Amino acid sequence: MKLTQLNLKHFGKFSDKKIELSEGINVFYGENEAGKSTIFSFLEGMLFGMEKGRGRATYQDAFRRYEPWENSNYYAGSIRFISGGKNFLLERNFDKYAKNAMLLCEDDGEELSVEQGDLEMLLGELNKDNYSNTIAVGQLKAETNVTLAGELRNYAANYYSTGNSEIDLEGAMSELRTQKKEIEKEIKGISLKKQEKRNKIEQETSYIWKDLEQLKQEKEELKQKKEKMLKPQEMKQVETSNEKGKIILFVAIILSMVALIVLAFIFIPKPWNYVVSLLVLLMGMIYAGLWITAKARMRQRINKGKYQEEVDNERVRQEVQWKEKMLGESIVEKGIEYQNLEEQLKELSEQDTDYKAQDKRREGIDLALLKLSELSSQINREVGDKLNIRASEILASITKGRYEKVWIDEDLSMNIVTQDRQVAVEQLSQGTLEQVYFALRMAASEILHGELYPIILDDTFAYYDEGRMGRTLNWLAKSKRQVLLFTCHKRELEFLEENNISYNNGNI
Repeated sequence: MKLTQLNLKHFGKFSDKKIELSEGINVFYGENEAGKSTIFSFLEGMLFGMEKGRGRATYQDAFRRYEPWENSNYYAGSIRFISGGKNFLLERNFDKYAKNAMLLCEDDGEELSVEQGDLEMLLGELNKDNYSNTIAVGQLKAETNVTLAGELRNYAANYYSTGNSEIDLEGAMSELRTQKKEIEKEIKGISLKKQEKRNKIEQETSYIWKDLEQLKQEKEELKQKKEKMLKPQEMKQVETSNEKGKIILFVAIILSMVALIVLAFIFIPKPWNYVVSLLVLLMGMIYAGLWITAKARMRQRINKGKYQEEVDNERVRQEVQWKEKMLGESIVEKGIEYQNLEEQLKELSEQDTDYKAQDKRREGIDLALLKLSELSSQINREVGDKLNIRASEILASITKGRYEKVWIDEDLSMNIVTQDRQVAVEQLSQGTLEQVYFALRMAASEILHGELYPIILDDTFAYYDEGRMGRTLNWLAKSKRQVLLFTCHKRELEFLEENNISYNNGNI
């Protein structure tokens, strides 16, 4: 891809500003506030769009920063570029009320659709993240961010497994992790519901057990009460026994009176023996009469009391039998209910189907993540080797062989390898550190991008001394890539002229 023209119709301080670009190096020299960073941001906005922030972010976002100073309602621009051997015109209106984009192939007049992804197809593997992590270096932003590591891992997986870039390894692993979280959330929900149900059943079981024990106790008390009650035949036996005792006493008294009469005739002289016998006989007759009368009255009272007692006893017996029956039925019902609850607790102790299914899905996702991780590690090593080799070549070139090897791991942590030791880049000077990141960006760009895109540098050499700057410019000139170099120093221009390196002097 090559850029041929930038047209800042209304963007920041510029209005109808056209910039013609050439192959090779294009230098945009200007003092601070000349608009270099504005052009740098314009190009990113044209390629990937520019969204207005919300809330507090509105006052700091690029949309607000580069609103036209004049005629702010007309916020637009266009670029011309070559891709796949064809010339294209891309126009954008950034205004929030009339936002639109138009993409036109100027060779055949065909209008393509930005909304439907035609621009993305032309840009290929270039997206906003790897654009800012590779070919576009903003002011004091040589260091890459963490998204570049993900882009390289994706490239590795896609290239070595499918030969194309249609598969998003990082996205796939992220989606799997999201699914795993959802499944774990569902499993947790199932467990909570299960525990709530268990607690409820255990509470009901406790209540029923208490009721069952109380019913058993009441039944035992009824049993004891029933055992203490006299049955009708037992009552009759007691009555017969009492009656026999009274008859024996009556006979004993009569026999005693007869004995007295006999003794009176034996031991008492006449006629007193007759008098005594007559008195004894009279007393016996009176006693017998009184006894018979009392006996009759007593019989009457006994019969009446016995009847009432039998009625009361029968009523009590029936009541006890009814209560005993009802308690027995309640005990059976409570027992069945208790057993049912025990069965439910037993079933809850076993893993249910939903839990097993979700757990199986989680195991499947863990296995998939493990395999993807193993695949990622394997192919990342291969791509990492390629990245390390190319970054080392670039670094050796721009450091004049002082640092010939850089080691970059999967997370883009970097170490410089010298003949006698390995040094973490954090221990290097700022200028050398900037060179290491430059080498990383250029190597990653060559690996990630299917074609060579323009390199856009905004005051990138601020920490470079003259030697570092010169070697880097030499490398850029030999790379045969289009370069847009924005600078507030004349030394870049002077070096290019002194070394007869052709360049296009952009007019700001």
